[in-house]
Amino acid sequence: MHAGEPALEAHGLGMRHRRGWALRDCSFRLPAGRICGLVGPNGAGKTTLLSIAAQVLEPTRGTLSLFGAAPGAADPGRTAFLAQEQPLFRGFTVAETLRLGRELNPRWDQRAAEDVVRAGDVPLDAKVGTLSGGQRTRVALALALGKRPDLLLLDEPMANLDPVARKELMGTLLGEAAERGTTVLMSTHVLAELEDLCDYLVVLSGGEVRLAGDVDELLSVHTVVTGAKEGEGLPASLAHHPLVESRFSGRQFTALIRPDGPVTGPGEADDPGLEELLLAYLRSPEAPPLITPTAQVRAQDQAYDTRTVAA
Repeated sequence: MHAGEPALEAHGLGMRHRRGWALRDCSFRLPAGRICGLVGPNGAGKTTLLSIAAQVLEPTRGTLSLFGAAPGAADPGRTAFLAQEQPLFRGFTVAETLRLGRELNPRWDQRAAEDVVRAGDVPLDAKVGTLSGGQRTRVALALALGKRPDLLLLDEPMANLDPVARKELMGTLLGEAAERGTTVLMSTHVLAELEDLCDYLVVLSGGEVRLAGDVDELLSVHTVVTGAKEGEGLPASLAHHPLVESRFSGRQFTALIRPDGPVTGPGEADDPGLEELLLAYLRSPEAPPLITPTAQVRAQDQAYDTRTVAA
């Protein structure tokens, strides 16, 4: 991998199923070493995107490259994919499961995998089918981390866990990722936890990228304005600012905007929180998309991408 090479780069990515497009013209990049939250409503294309990145699915249009490798030529050993259903052999013991991981992965780290399992007091001689949901999740996570991937893809793997177990396993995951410099792309519906977990963000809606980039940068270019209504709609002083979402409650208004110059007029301006920003974009699919510079693909790649999609 060359210095500065992104972990993942999508160019005009599209995936069509019999019922329609799961992804459509998705272009963004994920720099290496980041912890990225992948957010969107059900059916937005999150699982499809992760499956393409894991080389489980082949896109209908466009390309997706990993660590600068040509599409389809990426080393599968550099990527680990942990799906929500956590496919494990229920008749295997935990020790046999880890042994299988060792035999299938040349970069396998047995000690790291066993440490993840033992931290949850999971018996190595227990059969996977007898474990609790949290214990099975820990074994699946041990398999993913034992592979020592450069890119870890997570598709809501902890959705069925209670908050305590979820927080504990997230801590284990992030600690391992920070120690190894692993890039993480993680699909989640729990918006409140993203602020403490992620420094990068990709929001999908209707199969398209609506928001992508560094969390701090995304927050810095938005402002929340609240105040008392003066007639119908928002104050005229906000009309020239790009609007993401507006809401009204009695005589009060709240508007999330991307300021185009100083914010003047009635109302009080404040910085949005991450959850507030995400909810606004999820509730307003008509809002103009925003891809920050770190998430934008190069101009020459965009040109190539256009040719690929048109083919």
